[in-house]
Amino acid sequence: SSSLVRLRSARPLLVDQSWAYSHFGFPMTDTSTSKAATKSPQGLIARFLSDTEIDTRLLGMLGALALIWGGFHLYGVIFNNFGAFLTPRNLWNLSVQTSSIGIMATGMVLVIVTRNIDLSVGSMIGVIAMSMGLLQVEVLPHFVGLGHWSIWVLAVICGLIVGTLIGALHGWLIAYREIPAFIVTLGGLMVWRGMAFLSAGGRTISPVDSKFALLGGGPYGAVGAMGSWIVGILACIGVAYIIYSGRKARVLHNFRLRPLWAEAFLALVGWATIIGAVMLVNSYPWPKGIVRQYGAKIGQDLEGTFISHGFAIPVLILVAVGIAMTILVTRTRFGRYVFAIGGNPEAAALAGIDTRWVTLKVFALMGTLTAIAAIIASARLNSATNALGTLDELYVIAAAVIGGTSLAGGVGKIYGAILGALVMQSLQSGMVLIGFDSAIQRIVVGMVLVLAVYLDILYNKRVK
Repeated sequence: SSSLVRLRSARPLLVDQSWAYSHFGFPMTDTSTSKAATKSPQGLIARFLSDTEIDTRLLGMLGALALIWGGFHLYGVIFNNFGAFLTPRNLWNLSVQTSSIGIMATGMVLVIVTRNIDLSVGSMIGVIAMSMGLLQVEVLPHFVGLGHWSIWVLAVICGLIVGTLIGALHGWLIAYREIPAFIVTLGGLMVWRGMAFLSAGGRTISPVDSKFALLGGGPYGAVGAMGSWIVGILACIGVAYIIYSGRKARVLHNFRLRPLWAEAFLALVGWATIIGAVMLVNSYPWPKGIVRQYGAKIGQDLEGTFISHGFAIPVLILVAVGIAMTILVTRTRFGRYVFAIGGNPEAAALAGIDTRWVTLKVFALMGTLTAIAAIIASARLNSATNALGTLDELYVIAAAVIGGTSLAGGVGKIYGAILGALVMQSLQSGMVLIGFDSAIQRIVVGMVLVLAVYLDILYNKRVK
């Protein structure tokens, strides 16, 4: 009994040794051992990857993304039937299209890490969007007046509450009623899609509040050139702080230090990526018709004026969610509990973790993130339809798996899921531009999902 008491009082971080990498962002390696390892002969590429600690999965995703973008771009240039893929306009739209899938993918990482699955997120988008649409168009205007400033705020709050409650219901059924997650969320896929249809009798609710629509992007739903540079400068400062604080933490915990050249290389790559992104979004101008409308609205002649879009609001929301989820996963007790449960549920329970309560919170969080995605999707469409989010669950799961989340549980990266969403959306966007039928698009997405799982199996075997 005394042994059991000591086990229950032990820190749950020790349940799975992989927690150190996911929590601190670097391997828990003894200094003397690492020094000996660096003296052993190895190739330049291996030495580079070892010193910089770049994830090979990340390189694989970036390589796949480069092949997809390059392939579609060459196809457009050669055949000239839809134009080049790598243009500011197309990449800006691609970033907006990725936002909702990427936001949900960050939550799906936690769901899959705990050895569960959520098949209902696409249908949840439909019912959440319908609830917000009905509130904006048919309910609130009768109480506060049409166009009142509070309409979009109340709609967003309502959507977040509905999504969280649905996710919590799923989590309660899975954790406390012990119904398999596959069955619960499969039932939710059908139930919530039906609820979305019945809520308005199959009607499309449009248009939504004008301020609410800004959350979906577009010329007015972006921060412009100056706002983008401010965001970019803050992001560069953030990169520098992350590298500095990470090195300071390594010294504090006596972990292996990266060489200074590796730190400088990572900082330069991060800064170059951020500055390149800012220059890209600022090079995409407003359409001429929108410029004329805006000039007439403010009483100025803006004919021929170059006005940059800048970062779209959905993209900034995705970045904010990605940062918040990364902090939640790597810097909080809840995140450590999630990975401990995924690594070994029985040991996690014996260590004193309330696995059922954590599971419920994971699904409630998934519901909240799905609500944010529903807000973006509905605002971008400027309406709410019962078919909104159809098959999004496939893209979300595929994005998480492509991003390195193991279906066996215990392993997953937030940034990997976002990159996986970008890969999936790039495939879909490119196929749409080429003119592929929706049936062919589904075939390709299904094949990519199977391939991603197979590559994950091969990777795990190689690691073992």
